[in-house]
Amino acid sequence: MESRRVALPLAVLLLSVAVIGAAAAGGGGTAPAQQQSPANETDPANATVYPGNTLLGLQAEGWFGNNNGSARVVNPEGETVWEWRPENGRVFDVEALDNGNVLASVAIVPEDCPPQYGDTCVHNRVVELDYPNENVVWEYDWYDVFPNHHEVHDADRLENGETAIIDMGNNRAFTVNEAGDITWQWNATEHISEGTPFFEEYVPEGSAEEFRQGGPESDWTHMNDIDRLENGNFQLSIRNFDVLLEVDPETNDIVDVVGRPTAHSVMNEQHNPMRLNGTVLIADSENDRVVEVDVDTNEVVWEYDGTGSGELLQWPRDVDRLPNGNTLVTDSRNFRLLEIDRTGEVVWRYEMKAERGIVYEADRMGVPEEQARVSGDGFESRTSDGPLGSALATADSWLGFVPFLPTWMGPVEVLAALSGLGALGFLAVQRRREATRHE
Repeated sequence: MESRRVALPLAVLLLSVAVIGAAAAGGGGTAPAQQQSPANETDPANATVYPGNTLLGLQAEGWFGNNNGSARVVNPEGETVWEWRPENGRVFDVEALDNGNVLASVAIVPEDCPPQYGDTCVHNRVVELDYPNENVVWEYDWYDVFPNHHEVHDADRLENGETAIIDMGNNRAFTVNEAGDITWQWNATEHISEGTPFFEEYVPEGSAEEFRQGGPESDWTHMNDIDRLENGNFQLSIRNFDVLLEVDPETNDIVDVVGRPTAHSVMNEQHNPMRLNGTVLIADSENDRVVEVDVDTNEVVWEYDGTGSGELLQWPRDVDRLPNGNTLVTDSRNFRLLEIDRTGEVVWRYEMKAERGIVYEADRMGVPEEQARVSGDGFESRTSDGPLGSALATADSWLGFVPFLPTWMGPVEVLAALSGLGALGFLAVQRRREATRHE
């Protein structure tokens, strides 16, 4: 009887050791039924990698609230060839300009705030850096009440030399000239709040409370992206409404809407949309995938969730279609970038697991913003089967932030470790009881 009592926990202990040992030897146990691939790898058998270095905006290292972000350029071999680290800052959007410089959207958390903000504030800065140096040659900045949900996430340089900026803390989009004068402004309160035609038409019945504007510092819209379309209108990403708005800057009217509040089958808390020919490419963050959506019908014509890449995507926040049809994906909570071809095969990757680097946005350098991109309608979609794999992937991505756990430990390995510790404790108690019985 005693041997039976000991046999089961002993088997559990041995199995736990085997599981953890195999994971440690393999360097990763994160994705269910998928093979981990080496970091910063170009597939030598695949010649379709789009050429050039990659510019990325690193929000932070270690955790989202850390103020240690950077703008970084890596070559195809994964080597860092340039880096700019603002003090006490988080870096979001980065853009390689036609003049060779880099435009970056940066949130600085200063030690001392202007008197009107008290002890907590954020210093939002849109800076132009004279790449490959690190000198700031132009800047537009403002303060806001606190860092979270008040950081500047995106700025784009326009053809006329002005700069378009999205300001989530004040629920507005605006443009400034080189002198820093505001030349155009659009306020969400005037166009999508309760009582507006947009609210009445698009907010579902019974959901008014969810989309009603709260206090002045609430995270109401979480506006996170602005782009100038070919027709001169602006495309605005209103993350908390799950929509993209097309706004005519001459009238400030909303002339088109992609998505719909609560229609999460189209997009859910999206980031960094990229307009293509009749479609829009979207980092569908809360759905842990990237999608391409028909702008007229809201039909998803292509999607990818990381299947076959070693890990399922976790909160992707940028996706770009490259001129050769490849797609560059920023996988924030998995600390990596992926370049996939039209079939969904990974042809290049850059991983930052060691530093737990939370990448926000990435661009392949040398590709003009206005260059035509290939539509993915007809590309091969890749998605996982069933909720279990997605649940394990989500748990694994959050475990990646635990500082005392090695990054190769996923939920299966953690469960094995806990089971092993429990079995070891049980065996220790049994041994002590046995010793006491013979005293």
